[in-house]
Amino acid sequence: MSEKKMNSSRRHHLKSLILQIAQNWLTQEAKDLVVSKENYMAEHCPAAELSGDQAALMETCKKLQALIDTIDEERYDIEAKVHKADKEIEDLKIKVVDLAGVKKPALKKVRMSADTMLKALLGSKHTVNMDLRANLKQVKKEVKEEPIEAAGDWRKNIEDKADRKKMFETS
Repeated sequence: MSEKKMNSSRRHHLKSLILQIAQNWLTQEAKDLVVSKENYMAEHCPAAELSGDQAALMETCKKLQALIDTIDEERYDIEAKVHKADKEIEDLKIKVVDLAGVKKPALKKVRMSADTMLKALLGSKHTVNMDLRANLKQVKKEVKEEPIEAAGDWRKNIEDKADRKKMFETS
């Protein structure tokens, strides 16, 4: 079976027909909704009898106020139940997350100097140089050069060390 393409005028005509049918359905649905509201109100809310003396009107107002109070109590009870159910749902969601546990991703090892890390975090605000080795003082190690002759007399060195030992023992 060959697939024939529809020409644009035919397609436009069919599209307009579909839109007209949909529009008719929407208007009919709106009319049905209005009729159903009127029927519901006629059935559940009889017309108010405003004829009569002031005592009868006061009695009608009291009845209406009692009905409003009962409806408000029911609404409050339903809201409380909904709030309790929502709180219970949130607690259950938290328990599910706790039971499943939060999986920590494997961290990648990154070689980054302190300067590049601060530049990444602070952006262009970073002006402090974190090269701590440059701030250290240079200390030169003093090398004791003893004359070779002094090193040759080992008895003298031992006597000097013995004198130092006595100094620490006396103090």
